[in-house]
Amino acid sequence: MSASPASRFHWTTLAPPIALVVLAFSWGRHPGLVAALAIGIFLIGAVLSAVHHAEVVAHRIGEPFGSLLLAVAVTVIEVALIVTLMVGGTGNTSALARDTVFAAVMITLNGIAGLSLLIGALKYRMAVFNPEGAGSALVTVVALATLTLVLPRFTTSSPGPEFSSAQLAFAAVASLGLYGIFVITQTVKHRGFFLPVEAGRGQEIPEGHRDEDDDGHADPPSTRAALASLALLLLGLVAVVGLAKVESYPIEDAVDAVGFPHSFVGVVIALLVLLPESIAAARAAARNRVQISLNLAYGSAMASIGLTIPVIAVASIWLEGPLVLGLEPTQMVLLLVSVIVAVLTVVPGRSKALQGFVHLSLLAAFVFLAINP
Repeated sequence: MSASPASRFHWTTLAPPIALVVLAFSWGRHPGLVAALAIGIFLIGAVLSAVHHAEVVAHRIGEPFGSLLLAVAVTVIEVALIVTLMVGGTGNTSALARDTVFAAVMITLNGIAGLSLLIGALKYRMAVFNPEGAGSALVTVVALATLTLVLPRFTTSSPGPEFSSAQLAFAAVASLGLYGIFVITQTVKHRGFFLPVEAGRGQEIPEGHRDEDDDGHADPPSTRAALASLALLLLGLVAVVGLAKVESYPIEDAVDAVGFPHSFVGVVIALLVLLPESIAAARAAARNRVQISLNLAYGSAMASIGLTIPVIAVASIWLEGPLVLGLEPTQMVLLLVSVIVAVLTVVPGRSKALQGFVHLSLLAAFVFLAINP
C-alpha cells in the first residue's frame, strides 16, 4: 500500500527537528530514569533518521560514494558519543575510545558482514561479491586495527598499553592517510571493484527492485529531494551530538546498574551507532547486493578507526588522564580469529550460509566476554 512510504517519509522528516526541540529542553540537565528513556527514544530516532537521509543522498550520488557517505555519517555520530562521554563521564574513561573502536570493528567484521552473508546465502543460495573490492577493504581494516589497537600493547615509550605523544601523532596521521588512500581507491582508481556483481555472475535480480529501464536499480531521488535530505542529515547529526551529551550519565548509570563492566559502555555506543548501518546492510543483502553490504561493514570499520583515532588524538590534548588504546589479550585473540575467518570468507568471492553463522558466533563470543571478561 502507498501509506507506508508516506508515513516513513513524514517520520524521517519530522524526527530531526523534534529531536532538536527535545535537546533544547534537556540541555544542561541530569535526567532521571523515565526522562532518560524518553530522550533515548528520540536519540535513536535521530540516529535512524540521520542515516536514512544519508542513504537518500547516497542514492543520489551513487555507489560506492553512497556507502562511503553513510560510513562517515555514522562515524561522526560515534566520535561525538565517545568525546562527550570522555568529557562528561563519571567513571574511568581512559579506555573508552579503545573499547568503542574495538567493539565497532567486531560488530562490523562479524555482525554486519555475518548477517549480510547469512541473508544473502539463505535467500539466493550463495552470497556473491567482488573479492578484489572486499579484500582491499579488509586488508585496510587489518592494517588500521594493528597500527592503532595492537601496537600500543607492545610499545615501551610509555607505561601500560599507551602510545607516547609522538607515537599517537604518527598513528593518527597514518590512520588518516590509509583511510584517504582507500577512499581514492574505492571512488576513483578501482571503483568497479566495489560495485554489485550479482548481474555479472548470473544471479537473478529480485522482483520489485527494478527501475523503468530494467537495470536492477531504483531511480535516484531528485536533486531537490537530495538537498532536503542533506539538510535534515545535518540537523539530525547536531541533534545526535547534543542528545548524546545529555544521555552520557544515564548510559553509564544503566551499565553500572545491571552489573556489567564499565568497559561495556563502549559496546553500547557501538551498538547504538551501528544499528542503522546494520539495517541498511541487511536490506542490501536481501536485494542480492552483498557487495554493498560489505562496503558498509568494512567501510564503517575503516572509518571508525581512520577517523576516530585522529579526532581522539587531537582531543587528548585537552582531555585529562591517560589514553589507553592497546587491546587486552582476550581482545587480541578475538581480533586475530575474526581476521582469519574474514580472509577465508572473502577470498573465494562467494559465501555459503555457514560463513555467516561463523561470523555471528564470533560476535556472540565478543559480547559475552565483554559482559563476563
